[in-house]
Amino acid sequence: MKTHFVRTALILGLVSAIGPFAIDMYLPALPSIGKSLGANLHAVQMSLMAFIIAMSVSQLFYGPLSDIIGRKKPIYFGMILFGIASVGCALAPNIEILIAFRALEGIGACAGMVIPRAIVRDLHTGSEAVRLMSLLMLVFSVSPILAPVSGSLVVALTGWRGVFWVVAVAAALGLLLTATQLEETRLAADRTKSSWSSAFADYGRLLADRSFVGLCLIGAFGISSFFIYLVNSSFVLINHYGLTPTVYSLFFACNAAAFIGAAQFNGRLTSRFGLSTVIRVAVHGFAAAMLILFAAMLLGFDRLPVMACLLFVGYAFLGLIVPNATVLSLEHHGAIAGTASALIGTLQMSVATAVMAVAGVFANGKPLPMIAGIAACARTAFVLVKVVLPPQSADHLARKPTRA
Repeated sequence: MKTHFVRTALILGLVSAIGPFAIDMYLPALPSIGKSLGANLHAVQMSLMAFIIAMSVSQLFYGPLSDIIGRKKPIYFGMILFGIASVGCALAPNIEILIAFRALEGIGACAGMVIPRAIVRDLHTGSEAVRLMSLLMLVFSVSPILAPVSGSLVVALTGWRGVFWVVAVAAALGLLLTATQLEETRLAADRTKSSWSSAFADYGRLLADRSFVGLCLIGAFGISSFFIYLVNSSFVLINHYGLTPTVYSLFFACNAAAFIGAAQFNGRLTSRFGLSTVIRVAVHGFAAAMLILFAAMLLGFDRLPVMACLLFVGYAFLGLIVPNATVLSLEHHGAIAGTASALIGTLQMSVATAVMAVAGVFANGKPLPMIAGIAACARTAFVLVKVVLPPQSADHLARKPTRA
């Protein structure tokens, strides 16, 4: 049983990580992509935003589809599309073509992002779901540790186009593992209860669920803070602080390691204190670290060690926020896990895209605008947790299932 538990987490984590791998691996190459294609900073950043926007919107399609036809077939489609689009990115002659193929990549990668969450809910609830989600996050989070480092090596050896050939191979591996090692968790009898019309009705009910939406937004602003870092960190750390792409990759990996390390305590912490309590404490810690960092930067303490330490602490707390908020939001929606997972992903990615767009207006390659955006996200999550999870709230929110 334990072996099957770990194997499932490993496969789901690898499938989930393919999309983020396609983001993180080419971060060290962003400046060189701009030079190679004659594109400015905002145009290069648009190649990342196109991926994220496409991945966000596509979730509304994949979630209900996985409820209707099962979990595995949509993953097949997504991995094939992602692989084809990656080849297109590798051959792109200009920034416009690159942006277009990055959008297609996002549509393909979306399957690996939304469906594993539904599979976790198919299999488990409560602390067992937290354990599986945390283990999945362990595998998933290897991407931001290894991807920038491996990306910098690939760029050094083959140029930025080599990055997309590598992720195309990763998609083929994800397709193979899904086909041979992953079991179908959406039974045929359960699929008969799902349809496109019921899915859209369920979207309406979920959006009317204050607790569900609130928990989604808590996770969304946590993710948004990391996305602001994703978009801006290579310019800030390489151009402003003068780090090499390899050293930048190691710096980036440290923050991912903080996220991973904290997430592995989730099972024990939630079993002892409850999901709501862990989320509340983690949001308070995350907000405190980010606001202190913003205050330090605002007062002129533009020091890389200060930023490194406080980002490490903040993203460790974030590792206790995102998976727990996801599990708690899905807790009472097992009958429509795919649809609910899709809406979680769409809300989170839509918020992240909007936040990145606003932050991009102020981006200038210096650390203060980046840190200000991160701190604003942390402060918003802090306010939301006060509304959605007040101290007197039960650890399992008293919500009725959307559909029995």
